[in-house]
Formats: sequence, structure tokens, C-alpha cells
Amino acid sequence: MTAHQQGGKVLRMSEAPAEPDDLAYRIELWDEAGGGTVERVLARAFSAGLARAMFTAARGEYPDRRITLRRGEKIIADTAG
Repeated sequence: MTAHQQGGKVLRMSEAPAEPDDLAYRIELWDEAGGGTVERVLARAFSAGLARAMFTAARGEYPDRRITLRRGEKIIADTAG
């Protein structure tokens, strides 16, 4: 169990925050030139619902770019069509 301090109170959490390796979902921004490479990972998420929300937000931020939502090697959503 971990504890965090907030405003003079100690808040106890049942689990430690997830490590990057525990975050199965990735939202990826692809290169602008269309060269077929991931420019960077915009976000990582533990749950599918949160990953979908992040994917939707990324589409709004980069409307003219290819963005993928991936779990492991499987692409779940892709703005490329």
C-alpha cells in the first residue's frame, strides 16, 4: 500500500501507480510525410475506455494526421481508414 500527502492529509492507495509496462494501450502519432513510422507515442492507458477517450482527444488535436490506438501489436483504431 502506498500513501500520498495532500493538503496536510495522508491519502492511502490500495495499489501503486501503474508502471509504463502495465499500460497495454498506446495512442500513436505517425510521421507527417507518410513514411510509415510512428513519430511518437502521445499517451498510454491501462483501460480500453480511457484509451478510447485519449484517441478521440488526439484526433481533435491532430485532425490531419494519422493516429492509431494499439494494444500490443494489434491496431484497434486507425484514423487512416
